[in-house]
Amino acid sequence: MLTTLTLFTLQPNQKRWGLAQMGTSPPQLQKVSGLRFFKLAGSGNANGFGLWPNLHRYGFMAVWDSAAAAAAFFQEHALWQEYRQRSVETWTLDLAPLKSHGLWDGTNPFDYETLDLAPADDAPVAVLTRASIRWQKTWRFWQYVAPTSAAVAHADGVRAAIGLGELPIIRQATFSVWESAQKMQQYAYRDATHREVIKLTRQEKWYGEELFARFQVLRSEGTLDGKNPLDMLQATV
Repeated sequence: MLTTLTLFTLQPNQKRWGLAQMGTSPPQLQKVSGLRFFKLAGSGNANGFGLWPNLHRYGFMAVWDSAAAAAAFFQEHALWQEYRQRSVETWTLDLAPLKSHGLWDGTNPFDYETLDLAPADDAPVAVLTRASIRWQKTWRFWQYVAPTSAAVAHADGVRAAIGLGELPIIRQATFSVWESAQKMQQYAYRDATHREVIKLTRQEKWYGEELFARFQVLRSEGTLDGKNPLDMLQATV
């Protein structure tokens, strides 16, 4: 099995088309051979962490039966070819889950066996946190969590970070890519604000459902904002 995340930036005149795809693409994706799980998500302003939508940038996360199934979709499927034609750039990561707990729509899509992975301390890793926010807790979330998540983008060792959402306001996710597990752990355990917000989410029960996953980055292809954030992997792509 294989997990992928693609971030794509639409051409300036494709905002209406991109927004419509949030409703029209899922029925087509449900029929894709070998696609076990998927989420198509929008993004906000301020690198995805703002309340106002960014109608040019979207994310597509998927879990595939095999690398071959993923390759067939990205290379041949008519829907994806249309996405590529209407985008100014795309960035795709191949990922292998190292750790995953919690639920996403009642299931943990990343809870599957991989090869016995033991990434080097200096190998890139990616982190996904997502949550369904309780309506009565949305103000608290956007007051505390959103600014803290946005700060991740400026943490030492971060190569890319973006906020994504299945639904505005209440279904939110943060995806970040780090130079190494060591850099990620330094932020997670040493940043006092980050630790305090995690404590608040538990004490006040902000989330109706949440999931945390950590991945080894296997491959990085394409560009985000004009460059490949993991150019250190270029030699292996």
